[in-house]
Amino acid sequence: MPARIEPLAITAASATSALGRGLAAHLDALRNGRSGLAPNDFSSAPLDCRIGRVAGVEDAPLPAPFARWECRNNRLAWLGLEQDGVRAAAARAVERYGATRVALVLGTSTASIGATEAAYRRLDHGHFPDDLRRPEIHTPHSLVAFVAAATGIGGPALTISTACSSSAKAFASAERLIRLGLVDAALVGGVDTLCDSVLFGFHSLALVSRTGCRPFDLGRDGISIGEAAAFALLERVDAAPTAPRLAGYGESSDAWHMSTPQPDGRGALAALDAALARAGIHSDAVDYINLHGTATVKNDEVEAKLLPRFPARARASATKGFTGHTLGAAGALEAVLALLAIEHGFVPPSLGCARPMPEAAAWLALQPEVRRIEVALSNSFGFGGNNTCLVFTRGEPA
Repeated sequence: MPARIEPLAITAASATSALGRGLAAHLDALRNGRSGLAPNDFSSAPLDCRIGRVAGVEDAPLPAPFARWECRNNRLAWLGLEQDGVRAAAARAVERYGATRVALVLGTSTASIGATEAAYRRLDHGHFPDDLRRPEIHTPHSLVAFVAAATGIGGPALTISTACSSSAKAFASAERLIRLGLVDAALVGGVDTLCDSVLFGFHSLALVSRTGCRPFDLGRDGISIGEAAAFALLERVDAAPTAPRLAGYGESSDAWHMSTPQPDGRGALAALDAALARAGIHSDAVDYINLHGTATVKNDEVEAKLLPRFPARARASATKGFTGHTLGAAGALEAVLALLAIEHGFVPPSLGCARPMPEAAAWLALQPEVRRIEVALSNSFGFGGNNTCLVFTRGEPA
């Protein structure tokens, strides 16, 4: 098991998803059981399903200085940076530590591939049309390059693409950069937008629910795809002793199958054990678990095998019934939701779960619950068995 690490303070955070823009909108939706899923009105051809679409992205072009990065994914990133003072917090970190002492680590699974799809649909004698002939948007690093320019961050800039665990792994990579003394702060997060590649790709695997995802429900029949931008700023604890903390993380890879998790959950359990070890806590100390909860048959079945590790008093929920599965942004978005749970003493419900799986029922919160949360866990178990668990704790009293 890895050694315990020094926790990091989370000095700013934001979320933008189908639930709205900013933390207040997300908290309100979670408390009132309001889903952001709606009938699919996005794909280039009809596809009968529900999606979690962010309203207003089409009406929010990038500011002129960033025009060469113009695309849907980077528009959503800009909207996310403008929420809850995150871009201003990043600017203060750059001013405090110096641009090269602040890292940028973001997760995405499709980056700006939607723009590349559009370019191929409009080929002009075999060439991309003039308005989309911009290399900056046809690369997996487009998101990070844009956010670095938008924030002035000049330190290490990493793009992580490990499917659904991408932006959860961003927290782990940032912790290592800070612990090794390479930087003093890191802006982490994830952004993914809807595009045909994911909508029809997951549909071709028979993994998309027509009626809306139902995590951990006996009748679950697949995912609902969403889009989101979520960010968090990590600094050493002495910068903000009262702020919530990243206390631990664990990572593993099943190496079992290209799309199916290891049936006995051994890889997920390895990530959980490593996260608890780095946090220096026992599973009995966990108050709330934000489950990955894709609502696919196998993923929920495997994740449920972890729940007996936690005490009967612990509460768990899967929030994809609210937002949809936001792919590479899911890890960061659900980490931010776990932080909201700590800050507001609130357990979100597992929206869409009416008949809980018997093996998970004892821990699942089916209705909103008010309770003090000192330790929260966020699971991200990605496509093909790439697993990450994050442990968050309350900061010191003021």
